[in-house]
Amino acid sequence: MKKLLLAALLFAVPALAQTPAKPPNIIIFVADGLRYGSVTAENTPNMWRLKTQGVDFTNSHSLFPTVTTVNASAIATGHYIGDTGNFGNSLWVGASLTNGSAIAGLENNNVLAEMNARFGGNYLNETSLLAAARAKGWQTAIVGKLGPSRIQDLTAKSDGSETLILDDSLARETGFGQPTWFTQKLQAKHTEAAIPVTSMPNIAQQTNQMKAVTRIVLPHFAESGKPFALLYWSRDPDLTQHSARDSLGEYDPGINGPSGLAAVRNADTMLGLLLQALKDQGLDRTTDIFVTADHGFVTNARESATSPSARDDQLGNGFLANDLAAGLKLKLSGSNLGDDPAHPDVIVVPNGGAALLYLPGANAAKLAGDAVNFLSGQDYVSGLFVNDRLGTVAGALPMSAINLIGSAATPQPDIIVNFRTFQGPCGTLQCVRGVYGGMIGQGSHGSFSRAETRNFMAAIGPDFKSGFADPAPISNADIAPTLARIGGIDLAPKGKLTGRVISEALVGGAPVRVTRGTQASDPTPNGSRTIMNFQAVGANRYFDAAGFAGKTVGLVP
Repeated sequence: MKKLLLAALLFAVPALAQTPAKPPNIIIFVADGLRYGSVTAENTPNMWRLKTQGVDFTNSHSLFPTVTTVNASAIATGHYIGDTGNFGNSLWVGASLTNGSAIAGLENNNVLAEMNARFGGNYLNETSLLAAARAKGWQTAIVGKLGPSRIQDLTAKSDGSETLILDDSLARETGFGQPTWFTQKLQAKHTEAAIPVTSMPNIAQQTNQMKAVTRIVLPHFAESGKPFALLYWSRDPDLTQHSARDSLGEYDPGINGPSGLAAVRNADTMLGLLLQALKDQGLDRTTDIFVTADHGFVTNARESATSPSARDDQLGNGFLANDLAAGLKLKLSGSNLGDDPAHPDVIVVPNGGAALLYLPGANAAKLAGDAVNFLSGQDYVSGLFVNDRLGTVAGALPMSAINLIGSAATPQPDIIVNFRTFQGPCGTLQCVRGVYGGMIGQGSHGSFSRAETRNFMAAIGPDFKSGFADPAPISNADIAPTLARIGGIDLAPKGKLTGRVISEALVGGAPVRVTRGTQASDPTPNGSRTIMNFQAVGANRYFDAAGFAGKTVGLVP
């Protein structure tokens, strides 16, 4: 009898050992527009404590163009932009949308729905981390900024029955539905049914959203016992840095004034409320938290001595389209250049510190060469990238060099224009200026300067190392693969431009080998050549800065 009992016990032990452990919960916190240098012990104690106690990614990267929805697509899917096709906040989509324009502004839920309908049900053409987690039976929620929030799970039903989406449009006509477990607790937990309007700093709106997270969403998730994946997208400091009025018409303090500091502190306060709620509800030890920013920031400048459309050496609105029309001798109608506005030769789509040019006509190759020659002579331009389909163009690098040619479902741009940046008096990335045409003294982003590719990134949780400063390059495209590995979530890629698992930052992970390189184009007749600095871990490239020598901050010729 004893022998039989012993045999049964020996048989039972391996069976118990094979029972899979419950995966950790996953939270991504995005502080829109947060620069690495903006995180200090004094102004951002929660972020400072998190990066000090967890993992500090000291070599972080935003993806170019350094704008919101570009990086939202990378955070969502773990793919570079050549695969997601999210080439900018605004894209040309080939035919008019229901609003009558062929330009899609992606920070709009109705436009995102139409993009899905036009491009196969999911315009990104890749599965997002939250969609994959949802398919695996996880609880999922997205809270925060209109546009990038929906991008995190484009295929979830809009009634809230699959993924809870609480963005700025909550309880408005363009808002998403909510499940009864959420709506029944709104009043009881002292949160408003409609999200307050945005403000500078954006305290009221984000406080209301964070109350919903900490008082309703987290307790509900904890009660169910299932693992959860949650993303919170803070509008600040981006919103306030764009609209700061501390020094209109002057460079200093620009985005580094009291408004900008308050906006950074607002994002930090939201993170602090989230961290405290996790601790109070006993979720801190079972939750991995990844904090990132979609891009960096610069203070606007407007000067140009070469622009045909400048007045008193100052760029005006629509300067690029106006200048291209003059330089290429084409008629201008809005953003379209050519004799027939319905069938343009060039479509200009501004995206802050970058611009997308589409050349749908038969003479695209010649036009690309003419455009590059003209633009390379403009003092506000610093670097050009041309679609590989048009061949080699002197003065420009191919778009494939920066992972912008892949399996995208959306139309690819033919030329991407990078605008000039220059160093401010402080001598660091915190006071860089960009010649983008916006209001002087306010902020913007989008270009290939290191001030804009240098975003804040940090992580903490049971699967991440403690007190570790990671010197290896990482980017927003690495977040989804890393968290998918941690959570045992399958992300089956369609395209090949994927990020990597940040293995060196995980418990037990070994250091990775990093290489550095520079790629340069042939020169134009005026001597301009686009130069790009990059780092690499294996086959994964990380792009530091690019442009013309002396016209992009952080570029090493």
